[in-house]
Amino acid sequence: MQSNRRMPLWASALIGLVSGAVAVAVSLLVAGLVKPAAFPVVAVGNTVVDLTPAPLKEWAIRTFGESDKTVLLAGIFLILAAIAAALGRAAVRDLRYGLAGLAAFGLIGVLAVLTRPGSGLMDVVPTLAGVGAAMLALRWLIRRSLTSADAPAVSYGSTSGAVGAAGAVHDTGTTPLPGLPGSGERHDPSTPPVMRAGNDLRAFDRRGLLTGAVGGLALAGVAGLAGRALSGRAEVSAARGGVTLPRPVKPLPALPAGVDFRIKGLSPFVTPDNDFYRVDTALVVPQVDPRDWTLTIHGLVDRPVELTFADLMKRAVVEADVTLCCVSNEVGGPYIGNARWLGVSLAGVLRDAGVQKDADMLLSTSADGWTAGTPVDVVMDGRDALLAFGMNGRPLPVDHGFPVRQVVPGLYGYVSATKWVTDIKVTRFDRDEGYWTPRGWSAKGPIKTESRIDLPRDGSTVPAGKTVVAGVAWAQHKGIDAVEVRVDQGQWRRTRLAEAPTADTWRQWVLDDWDATPGSHTIEVRATDATGYTQTGDRAPITPNGATGWHTITVEVA
Repeated sequence: MQSNRRMPLWASALIGLVSGAVAVAVSLLVAGLVKPAAFPVVAVGNTVVDLTPAPLKEWAIRTFGESDKTVLLAGIFLILAAIAAALGRAAVRDLRYGLAGLAAFGLIGVLAVLTRPGSGLMDVVPTLAGVGAAMLALRWLIRRSLTSADAPAVSYGSTSGAVGAAGAVHDTGTTPLPGLPGSGERHDPSTPPVMRAGNDLRAFDRRGLLTGAVGGLALAGVAGLAGRALSGRAEVSAARGGVTLPRPVKPLPALPAGVDFRIKGLSPFVTPDNDFYRVDTALVVPQVDPRDWTLTIHGLVDRPVELTFADLMKRAVVEADVTLCCVSNEVGGPYIGNARWLGVSLAGVLRDAGVQKDADMLLSTSADGWTAGTPVDVVMDGRDALLAFGMNGRPLPVDHGFPVRQVVPGLYGYVSATKWVTDIKVTRFDRDEGYWTPRGWSAKGPIKTESRIDLPRDGSTVPAGKTVVAGVAWAQHKGIDAVEVRVDQGQWRRTRLAEAPTADTWRQWVLDDWDATPGSHTIEVRATDATGYTQTGDRAPITPNGATGWHTITVEVA
């Protein structure tokens, strides 16, 4: 099908955009039936994440924070929209161009899907279905936008003429068509009067295109909503709501009042679920039904183990207060939080499997294929390393790993805190690598002793007089013994520390008698852990194993 390129630009772009929307919606619907992770947009996005250089990822996290994945997905959809509009324009000129473009993008989607961990041939079905639907929509919309012309046609800018069988314009001297210049009837100059489709004369049909576009968008909307529902969100949310957490063998006592100074603006000792940081590679949060979940432990073990969620809930349940921190946390950054976790001992499950003597690494895998390499000796040394299914008295939020995640005190999350965990391979560091290690990060990631100023805020203006300086400090599995503050590089002053129930949590600190004088002031903080180590003031980036340096802020006193 060809045209004389007279269709308006907006019309051809609309045809491409609607066809693209149909492709995305149908592929989402079929992915919901086949496998949610096979949705090609997510597969392409995850591939982009995997191939993005580490410095660019760090920039994205610094710039967009926990919204980095939303920004990436928005960018992907904007690019897809631009390409779809261009393909619509190309298809109006020659349908074969549009179909070839859709096929090319289908190939990209297929390759992205097939390169994801755990993929199979069936995973390409959503992509193929989406591309096929888009091709049908493209052809259908172009046909609807062109209607048969029963009379000779003229070309703009010429005298009256007719289009011959070969599409050439010939002078005929005939009377202009109704609606054309000289006919006495009004005509929208933006609407081309006649196009050629094969050997047929066709005129642009605005009404046909718009009604077709509405129908296509309605189809895309219904398919998209159905695909979203089929992807398991509603079902998993309902399943989470039906989980009754078992009681721990030894319930922890209620937190004493001394763990939280309850100062407005100071990070609370327990981070609410909705405020707990989320940094991971999942563009779309995996939806794992606990009724279908299993955990397989294999590799260098005497007895491979497979546990269902019901099996896990029947084991001895442990409760632990643990602070988690992301290696992407800059000095003074927000990617740290503290919660009361409920789960079973990871060490206990490993002892049941019988870890062999030469094993030194646990390669854990999440439902979306992400991996982490955790030192065996750290998990087995007696700390509260958990397969957790509860957080702050409720089942894990889906965003934070429901139904089961790992929690290992003292290690950055990239080597320990696998969400949606489904597989643990007992292996060695010289044989396997976690996701981030080949991307320039250290194989082992012990959390560094650090501190942060929460009050006053950097760049804020505070009144002169007695001023509160407060924040948090952490050295998981070592504990914080002291926090010091200095103003304008003066003498270091000891702060007052809140209680800490274990060495695995952060600790609040406060200096409540700083006599702030008018002017600009620089405030610094440093912490000393229970081993006697005082954090260094030397600045280091987050790569390859966590940032270092004193958190420093500047305030104006008026």
